[in-house]
Amino acid sequence: MSDSSNQRGLEEGIERDFSRQMSYGDYLRLDLLLSAQRPLSDPPQHDELLFIIQHQTSELWLKLLVHELRSARALLATDDLSPALKRLARVKHVQHVLTDQWSVLATLTPSEYALIRPFLATSSGFQSAQYREVEFLLGNKSADMVKVFSHDPEAHAALTTLLFQPSLYDELLAYLSRQGYAVPEESLHRDWSRPYVSQPALVDMFAGVYAAPEEHWGVYETCEELVDVEDNFQEWRFRHLQVVQRTIGHKQGTGGSSGVDFLRRALDLTFFPELYAVRSRIGD
Repeated sequence: MSDSSNQRGLEEGIERDFSRQMSYGDYLRLDLLLSAQRPLSDPPQHDELLFIIQHQTSELWLKLLVHELRSARALLATDDLSPALKRLARVKHVQHVLTDQWSVLATLTPSEYALIRPFLATSSGFQSAQYREVEFLLGNKSADMVKVFSHDPEAHAALTTLLFQPSLYDELLAYLSRQGYAVPEESLHRDWSRPYVSQPALVDMFAGVYAAPEEHWGVYETCEELVDVEDNFQEWRFRHLQVVQRTIGHKQGTGGSSGVDFLRRALDLTFFPELYAVRSRIGD
């Protein structure tokens, strides 16, 4: 028997042994995953499965966003810019998937949603701890939001920790300072739990980057990646608002929020204010 035949036979044997040890379903824990959809409507409503799967899959993608953003933040803290940018590239693709998912939920008409809404009780996407982790990692901090999760010790602890840690943007500014860029002290040494306040001096610094991108290419690229992330986030927020508006109009949300009005106010939030402010300076 030839060496190649021996090698092929060995590989086939390994594959057979491995297949006996673990199946596709075993690896993905499909027994747990596919049994997690438990509609509560009585009598059963056809569209409740859509509603559950939409939100469960969103939570899975949010879990990946948290994973990638935490990694990007840690890489910036150790001055590893290139792999941090790779993480952000993946974040952007995940954001597109999350935004596109709204088109599936938008097939749920007001009449169909009305039949399942009573069974949601007081549950709401407003209570998604992973969504809050994403916002905290990007810099939208709020101690009041942590209190929402007082009933969930694990989520409460995770958000409390993030509240007092630098955000992704904070770590970028610290990285820039270590690279010799003129980052004001107010941006480097502050109470991380407080909402970020824009610094005019940072706009000046970023204006220098945008005035000569070829001299600051890594920083320039990072700035544009972050703007992409924020644009994607705003697009997700807007699609969320649209779907809620076409489904329940201006009714109060199931979690007690003001619904559409609450979502509309969120569109005014920004993670990276200087990266937008600098655009008024480019070309002057």
